[in-house]
Amino acid sequence: MASETDKPRSGSDNGEDSPAPPSPKRKIALVTGITGQDGSYLTEFLLGKGYEVHGLIRRSSNFNTQRINHIYIDPHNTQKALMKLHYADLADASALRRRLDVILPDEVYNLAAQSHVAVSFEIPDYTADVVATGALRLLEAVRSHIAATGRTHIRYYQAGSSEMFGSTPPPQSETTPFHPRSPYAASKCAAHWYTVNYREAYGIFACNGILFNHESPRRGENFVTRKITRAVGRIKIGLQSKLFLGNLHSARDWGFAGDYVEAMWLMLQQEKPDDYVVATEEAHTVEEFLGVAFGYVGLNWQDHVAIDKRYFRPTEVDNLQGDSSKARKVLGWKPKVGFEQLVKMMVDEDLELAKREKILFDAGYMDAQQQP
Repeated sequence: MASETDKPRSGSDNGEDSPAPPSPKRKIALVTGITGQDGSYLTEFLLGKGYEVHGLIRRSSNFNTQRINHIYIDPHNTQKALMKLHYADLADASALRRRLDVILPDEVYNLAAQSHVAVSFEIPDYTADVVATGALRLLEAVRSHIAATGRTHIRYYQAGSSEMFGSTPPPQSETTPFHPRSPYAASKCAAHWYTVNYREAYGIFACNGILFNHESPRRGENFVTRKITRAVGRIKIGLQSKLFLGNLHSARDWGFAGDYVEAMWLMLQQEKPDDYVVATEEAHTVEEFLGVAFGYVGLNWQDHVAIDKRYFRPTEVDNLQGDSSKARKVLGWKPKVGFEQLVKMMVDEDLELAKREKILFDAGYMDAQQQP
């Protein structure tokens, strides 16, 4: 039984304090792809804004939550656990609707995807099912949830990609025609137009963020930027000697993922839904990235990089450079981290990771010969 001191007091004429006003209700966000690079940075950002964040994760026999482990709190700690994880999949329409009905989010961020361009050529059916039809399933779940509950204030964000522009010459803006050059890019185009259609047909507050390449120390290790910085760390420490790459002349507009998630949030805070390009407006080649990364630790990339034709795509995308003037003007967004700062940030992290690997190697717990 609660003691007298545990009981809430009500105001009275005898000088007792009035009850404290109720604290404002937290906004609730639902994030698909929460375990990915963008999902982890977005979750940190939203928690910093006072949100309660619910993430959808796929069932796996191995945990794949490394990017969010540092912000995970056991749900039994109800006062502090403001990030909650739920099993669901963009391939399962019923699960998506069920999660919406239970979580009752104010904002939905669809970041989940099979997001590796080269891999999309290997598994095109799966890529299309998750990236394109998966977005459609989530949009339809949002639409039917709104129709059943009347919660018309829900706002939806769809993660687009600069790959949708493909072979269209730069600079690319919101009005630039799409010319996708991979199953991944074509699937993202479909997701983009599904989002536009649901906005126009049903009045859903739905935005497309066409984000140009954004990287970080949390980038997957089979993406070219992280592949390079991981190799730099291992080569510097002596655990690796060669790095195999494909087209070194491809140019990309590389920014910092931590900057880009703010733009996602800003899109959903506007009066009207719209589509926005998010980019640094600078393009750099893979060769330039190599020069900065290897040069930062005093190495010459030509001494270590070899070309492997297996890493060339069936259809290449030569140059992606965004025109983000609309986002800068309407959202008030601009990138904070520049190209060289980004590369050095990633190298610093991967150099520390390589040093930890070296300890394991020296103690006999790791075979350094796994890499050439």
